[in-house]
Amino acid sequence: MPRPTAAQLAYGSCTVIFSTLAMLLLSQTSSGLGIAVITLSALALGLLVAVTVPLPKRVRSGSVAAVPAPAPVPVQERVPAQRETASVAASLSVSSASVSAVREPAGP
Repeated sequence: MPRPTAAQLAYGSCTVIFSTLAMLLLSQTSSGLGIAVITLSALALGLLVAVTVPLPKRVRSGSVAAVPAPAPVPVQERVPAQRETASVAASLSVSSASVSAVREPAGP
């Protein structure tokens, strides 16, 4: 059995409270048996209201013809090409001719 939703709890609780108050005020009973009957009938009414609150619609596998999902299209990773500028080309020609220097990260 699924758990009750917030709407079911709210509607059922409000129904129990208001119907109990209304029936007690309208019947003007003072006996213990009358109060017990009114309380039980209000609880039954609240349970009925909570059960009949419309539930969120769910897709049932048997009732709706399933439409096959389209096959996933493979996505190619797009990497931008490196552009060579005059300064990059000049630094590449100088660094290849000289001894390769090691770049170390800057200190803290």
